[in-house]
Amino acid sequence: METATTTMAYPVTIDNGYGERLTFLGRELRDGVEYIQVENQVSPGAGPPMHVHHQQHESLHILEGKMGVEILGEQPYYLHKGESATFEAGIVHRFWNAGDNTLYCKGEIWPPHNIEYFLGEIYRSSREHGKGRPGAFDSAYLLRKYRTEFDMLGIPAFVKKVIFPIVLFFGKLQGKNRRFKDAPEAQPAG
Repeated sequence: METATTTMAYPVTIDNGYGERLTFLGRELRDGVEYIQVENQVSPGAGPPMHVHHQQHESLHILEGKMGVEILGEQPYYLHKGESATFEAGIVHRFWNAGDNTLYCKGEIWPPHNIEYFLGEIYRSSREHGKGRPGAFDSAYLLRKYRTEFDMLGIPAFVKKVIFPIVLFFGKLQGKNRRFKDAPEAQPAG
């Protein structure tokens, strides 16, 4: 299934305003699988919260700095320049800059599906709403629409099941969903 982001001009850099910059370098097809090449810069202490890509694999190679890695239920570990971390689809994980200088990585995500759109909107919302978090409506909308692809485990289940539907209902009454009128369709569950 083609997504709306497959026609974008590369490179495209997104910035959450709180220490994370991600550049989408371009897509390529290898052995029948589509990959998107990425570079990221992460400030000391910054990094994405515990999350999962249900359909995408992610691999990051450290060019400079120290990366902390945590897989849900396991002890954190650390990687340095020249080392790599690969997160298979369905593995709940997080990573962060565990050093004193900017962490630079290069890597790829496959298949990309809606990763560009989803992260682009999460980063935009984080910049707009402050405190390094996307707005409640944006989070509720994006996590519901793309639930077959992504989940953020830092958000309590009660919030996702009870509060988010209320936020969506009132947000739609206010027209907040119009921002997402051109959102690509989510990939069906595997």
